[in-house]
Amino acid sequence: MSVLEVKNLQTSYNGHIALENINFSVNEGEYICLVGENGSGKSTLIKTIVGLHKKDNGEIILNEKLENISYLAQNNLVDVEFPATAKEIIMTGVQKHKVLPFYTKKDYKNFEEICDLLKIKDFVDKRIGNLSGGQRQRIMLGRALIRKPKMLILDEPFSGLDINITKELYEMLDKLNKENKMTIIMATHDLDEINQKNVRVIELSKTIKFDGNITDWKGMN
Repeated sequence: MSVLEVKNLQTSYNGHIALENINFSVNEGEYICLVGENGSGKSTLIKTIVGLHKKDNGEIILNEKLENISYLAQNNLVDVEFPATAKEIIMTGVQKHKVLPFYTKKDYKNFEEICDLLKIKDFVDKRIGNLSGGQRQRIMLGRALIRKPKMLILDEPFSGLDINITKELYEMLDKLNKENKMTIIMATHDLDEINQKNVRVIELSKTIKFDGNITDWKGMN
């Protein structure tokens, strides 16, 4: 089943075409990595898909309910001076617009599962400003995952993090994709750290240069 279709997409920044003639579809349970040099259009494509950037032409068809989609932006770390604990930040991921933040037993159960998955139990009660960059990014990932989305969209989620932390987090995404059949679409430049054989790579350079299996992509690069 196709959960996302992008047809003849064109989008611009400041009058300059950033992406053109973009065509691809995403099936349920796929793990897709968007790659390309800086300025190739990875983040622009992600932002256009999630509605943060206006397209010029073409279609973006989401065949998944919005409440089943979570998005983690690049540099999505909260203000370190914000007076909230890591737990409070994660729990905001289940809030709905115009609804008071009353949480259900299911929400708290999901929170405990997220703590185990991300190995964050030791610091969830600390203020977000007292955590390291890697710890804060785990918290923001936890916020994206607490709703148990069917589709996870990430924009360079682990940029700038320690290599060992990066490897561990990619292993966790691999597990979510395999065990939960979660559809993952991620802009990244860390393909060397991804070993899952069925990852699909879409390489961008204003348009699509390559669309295929990660093994084939690595064999060409």
